[in-house]
Amino acid sequence: MNLSPKFFAKILLFGEYGVIRDAMALSIPYTNFSGVLCFPDGKADPSQEESTESLMRFTTYLEELEGQGILIADLDLASLRADLERGLYFDSSIPQGYGVGSSGAMVAALYARYARNPMPLDQANDPEKLQAMKAEMAQMEGFFHGRSSGMDPTICYLLNSGGPGETQPMVQIFMDKLKEEGFRRLMTEQFKSYNDACVAAFLEGKTDVLLRELKKLSGLVLANFGPMIPSDYHNLWQKGIDTNAYYLKLCGSGGGGYILGFAPDLEQAQAELDPHRMDVVLRF
Repeated sequence: MNLSPKFFAKILLFGEYGVIRDAMALSIPYTNFSGVLCFPDGKADPSQEESTESLMRFTTYLEELEGQGILIADLDLASLRADLERGLYFDSSIPQGYGVGSSGAMVAALYARYARNPMPLDQANDPEKLQAMKAEMAQMEGFFHGRSSGMDPTICYLLNSGGPGETQPMVQIFMDKLKEEGFRRLMTEQFKSYNDACVAAFLEGKTDVLLRELKKLSGLVLANFGPMIPSDYHNLWQKGIDTNAYYLKLCGSGGGGYILGFAPDLEQAQAELDPHRMDVVLRF
């Protein structure tokens, strides 16, 4: 029995890490994957039980915040706890730790079901209400990542249809690097500049500008975000920059999972990347 509509995965095209430093971000829905809140039909299987246990730990976190008087969202946690006792689980095809919004979709589903006054979708153009909901979801998703911008669950909520990497360690590495003045300057003066130029070029359909800025962004990430890029892919990453056949970038926090690529010629990129598996997300 489904308790919520489907909540789709997302792909953050631009803005990973930079969004923490006020860079622009651009995300699109990824409808290959989705999740929905359910009750089991009969006896729960092991994967459903594991999901229920995970939701119980998350609920305990929310209850602790509420007990401290710092929970931002107005959630009916008593109803959530009661439903979990009945076996509530999140039936999801979204791979965890791959940068496509598994925790974001789950937070969005729980917010939609258990927030006492969830933001109506027809008010999504109200900046004040959108920011308020984003802050609520950021605090909720903090359970999974340690720190969250709230962007993933907000996107998953607004888009609802009626080896993996671990995010928290990667974010901690980034936050530690931000203690270095040189890295802070790089994020402010270079990363933000390249990232925002990519977003603007993408939205304006300026392919040549997009590819030019992507090459700069890809090179900067390779040079400065080494721990977030699986070691086996460093040479492949550099190969794309050298040949201009494709440009790779992080998908989410990195450390594993998916890597996002952009290519001016898909067939050439496929030949260069063979035998690595590719899924085409968007053609433009």
